[in-house]
Amino acid sequence: MSTATLRHAFTPADNTRLAHLCGPLDEHLRVIEQASGVRIGHRHEAFTLRGERAAAERVLALLQSLYERARRPIAPETLQLALVDVTQGLAAPGAGDEIVLHTRRTDLAGRTPNQTRYLRNILAHDITFGIGPAGTGKTFLAVACAVDALERSQVQRIVLTRPAVEAGERLGFLPGDLTQKVDPYLRPLYDALYDLMGFDRVHKAFERATLEIAPLAFMRGRTLNHAFVILDEAQNTTPEQMKMFLTRIGFGSKAVVTGDTSQIDLPRGAESGLVQAERVLRRVRGLAFTHFTAADIVRHPLVARIVEAYDAARAVADDAGKADSAGAAAAARPARGAKGPAA
Repeated sequence: MSTATLRHAFTPADNTRLAHLCGPLDEHLRVIEQASGVRIGHRHEAFTLRGERAAAERVLALLQSLYERARRPIAPETLQLALVDVTQGLAAPGAGDEIVLHTRRTDLAGRTPNQTRYLRNILAHDITFGIGPAGTGKTFLAVACAVDALERSQVQRIVLTRPAVEAGERLGFLPGDLTQKVDPYLRPLYDALYDLMGFDRVHKAFERATLEIAPLAFMRGRTLNHAFVILDEAQNTTPEQMKMFLTRIGFGSKAVVTGDTSQIDLPRGAESGLVQAERVLRRVRGLAFTHFTAADIVRHPLVARIVEAYDAARAVADDAGKADSAGAAAAARPARGAKGPAA
């Protein structure tokens, strides 16, 4: 990865535009630095950019674009939206680059093409969906990216959430305070955090409020700025809950939504918010969908065979259902030339 130093002078020089471009106390420049990894220095209209060449060139293009519309102060929201257009190139490694995440697990990497694609999507997009069977690393890799973002100071906190829905059982009223009541639902997230950060660091992060785990119902009414937010087991959200969660995302934040649409525990007849989101948001700019298959399962090999068997059985059942529906529709149509019932 080549590094470069780029120098540029904005012309015509305009002190008002320069002040708006840099922001109060160069705040805008610091935001761009944090998002891109490119160091930005300037003296009046002369700017110096140091960093990976491709990233530095993209940052220079962004600065030029902002300078041209800096007749008025640039709002933080405007800057963040402008960054969205370039973060794919700034944050996502190239096709041949190795993804390095700062966690306690030094060997952490995508083991399958879909896992690598998932990591790149998380790094490149503000909202990423990971959909597929159990054991494909959806949650673990998302938590790893969150820990990495916190370590790099790209976000100020990690928020992990999931709907409190039992897997086909009714557990009744659980004893204890709020934390004790929701802990059983959030245990997989704790396990990933302990593996990636260590027990002591996790508890210190809770004490400093840089780490938060909460049931999905507690997200309503909040706006999550400068946070890495993960919604796990999203197949058990309702459409209303999914929309509520996605609209919590604030500026400087990333969100990852994970779920397995073959394991929906909602009441019979209720639509999954994840299924609806996949259908409705597929073409929305700034979102990415990664679909995992049994080939991506990294648990015991028997797990992959079990998933494949269930997928095959479901496919047969779906085909049978379609055939029955077609037969019923054909039987309901009157034969050609037949007369209707006598009056």
